[in-house]
Amino acid sequence: MSNPGDRGVVWLGSPSFPDAAREALKDTQLRANLKRATGTIRDKRLAVASELDDWEELRESAAAIKKRTARHLDRYLVQLEQSVIAAGGTVHWVADAAEANRIVTELVRATGEREVVKVKSMATQEIGLNEHLAEAGITAYETDLAELIVQLGDDRPSHILVPAIHRNRTEIRDLFAARMGEWGQPAPEGLGDDPAELAEAARLHLREKFLTAKVAVSGANFAVADTGTVVVVESEGNGRMCLTLPETLITVMGIEKVVPTWTDLEVFLQLLPRSSTGERMNPYTSTWTGTTDGDGPQDFHLVLLDNGRTDTLADEVGRQALACIRCSACLNVCPVFERTGGHAYGSVYPGPIGAVLTPQLVGVENAASLPFASTLCGACYDACPVKINIPEVLAHLRAEVVEAKRASKRLPPAEAVAMKAAAAVLDSPQLLAAAQKAASVGGRALARRGRIGRLPGPLHGWSDTRDTPAPPAESFRTWWRKNKEGER
Repeated sequence: MSNPGDRGVVWLGSPSFPDAAREALKDTQLRANLKRATGTIRDKRLAVASELDDWEELRESAAAIKKRTARHLDRYLVQLEQSVIAAGGTVHWVADAAEANRIVTELVRATGEREVVKVKSMATQEIGLNEHLAEAGITAYETDLAELIVQLGDDRPSHILVPAIHRNRTEIRDLFAARMGEWGQPAPEGLGDDPAELAEAARLHLREKFLTAKVAVSGANFAVADTGTVVVVESEGNGRMCLTLPETLITVMGIEKVVPTWTDLEVFLQLLPRSSTGERMNPYTSTWTGTTDGDGPQDFHLVLLDNGRTDTLADEVGRQALACIRCSACLNVCPVFERTGGHAYGSVYPGPIGAVLTPQLVGVENAASLPFASTLCGACYDACPVKINIPEVLAHLRAEVVEAKRASKRLPPAEAVAMKAAAAVLDSPQLLAAAQKAASVGGRALARRGRIGRLPGPLHGWSDTRDTPAPPAESFRTWWRKNKEGER
């Protein structure tokens, strides 16, 4: 088991989600950007998913494949290693971020290069690879348009699929004009904020990087165990350039990304584009198997990253988070994410999936606020193409947070006393009836026009942000006793 402290920047940890969310809610421009973007993606996803009569069957199949793979992950990973080696590639097993960064840095240094181009990759963000390479004197150039925006702004991604979702096009135009020249070809004079102009500016800026880079670093959406084939899906073509032009390709992949066969892969290639971008298929689906003389990179390295995943696999409830295919559908339907954005989560993995994955990768005691960053409305579960029961995992992790606090004697005394009192009341019909009666009388006394304006004491935290209706004069229990008990 690796030390959570060695697990890179998957969890930034400060401020906690409640504090970060409070600040994010004050940013009206951020909220407008998020509402517009998530609403558009959400509507497109619903439209293309509804075209398939077997959509629910595909979800069931994907969930079953992920469960089967997780049960036999050791066998499929060994098979993947053997297949990659047989196809001319090299496989590196790494336990944590520190080991992964060291190996990738050594591989780049061995080429004699000091620059690499990168395909969008959550795994490399998770381990803080760009920062580690920079410390070693190696510059990593992000080539995905949204990741380029984030890099130019010295920013952090705020969405799994659209890392710059928190920026509008005017902000992007200003950023390109101010910073592109520091990283290579500057933005054209008089650049406007039309999306086509911005894309063209990015294309011109990146072209020289594609044509001169000798080393590329990528992540992977999937890897097929029986053939050793690695898969990257994307929408812009930058990934295709990175995966085919350089002489050396280094892929950093979480061990959960393996699928047993090409037949299994076919299921996910139907679900992923519809769930992520609302497209029937990805514009660019790149697959490669080892190396081929005279075609593509001649040196291929696959870095298999654990970084807390084996620990997560040991949790019978929490392990389902490893089934995630990084589509971001859960983010786009989440009412909490839509209002706070991804930065509030303090994690490389934001939104509902981040709230269940990050605490397991770094330890719940190190990310104790994230399992509570949800209303438990269940929209994420309904949207998830692989049927991860995120509300179930959230509730499970909340219990673990409380147990961790109790074990370390950090559970607030008032909270501990309140929970004991609640347990005693709920365990006794007489005490529960008395409490309900007292609450009814007190609530009606506080109510004005059918609503309670402000609850007393620590309960005001609830009423300050929610409408609290006045309790009825008669409880259901009392009504039942008067009207129905005699009928039994």
